[in-house]
Amino acid sequence: MKQVVAVTALAVVLAACAGVQTGSDSARTPVTGSAAGSTSTNASSKLEQCDQTLGTLSVHEDTHSKWYRQLRNEYQLESTVPLIRLLVQQSNCFVVVERGRAFGDVMRERELEASGEMRQGSNFQKGQMVAADYTLSPSIVFSSKDSGGLGAGARMAGRKLGPLGRIGASVVGDLKFREAATTLTLVDNRSTVQLAASEGAASKTDFGGWGSVYGRAGAGGLGGYTKTPEGKVIAGAFADAYNQMVQSVKNYKAQEVQGGLGTGGRLGVQGGSTPASRELAR
Repeated sequence: MKQVVAVTALAVVLAACAGVQTGSDSARTPVTGSAAGSTSTNASSKLEQCDQTLGTLSVHEDTHSKWYRQLRNEYQLESTVPLIRLLVQQSNCFVVVERGRAFGDVMRERELEASGEMRQGSNFQKGQMVAADYTLSPSIVFSSKDSGGLGAGARMAGRKLGPLGRIGASVVGDLKFREAATTLTLVDNRSTVQLAASEGAASKTDFGGWGSVYGRAGAGGLGGYTKTPEGKVIAGAFADAYNQMVQSVKNYKAQEVQGGLGTGGRLGVQGGSTPASRELAR
């Protein structure tokens, strides 16, 4: 009888956890489907689209940053680059060019051609690479918040309902409300001018405690941006940041500095040689 009561209580507590769904479209990450050229398949209807492509773009991820180490070490998630590339290509706002890890393979093919090992007509001659007009750089800020009285309720269930109740406490007690804020920075590669920057955010219930019940094998099966709660939060935050950036670049107007960019600016210094400084001497 006690075990039946414990199972019932655990089911009630778990049902109270917002966002606990399986096999539901609402549980999918905002980054879905595929892209090929300007064609997208099963892209999120919430993703901003561009009627005209704005240029070529590479994605640069700072693998030495604190957020990247936390992403890989604490959350066991892979690089954000494939995620962002899919967003970009599905939106049709930029053409994505390879400048990441696969670039080494690209260059190796050219080395093989130069060595004479490739068949004639392989067409790997110089002058075929497409320049990246822009570079897009991501970053993440993680935030963890307790889900209120949920943990306390689980601990109470564990005390009152025996061993199974304690298992329930281990499951639910670790559930937290996970939030992530992401930023995207768009830089013009020729001038090095920052063209746009945006911030996005997302949150979802964290399933961190499930590993204590299902063990390593079960937890391993939940990895990835389309499966783990943490991954879905990050995917949602990047989708939010990218949408906001697209909204801005669609209405882009270049910043202007009197006298031209990089000539010293409008803040003159007495005795200086910039145009603004010379104006002070007049």
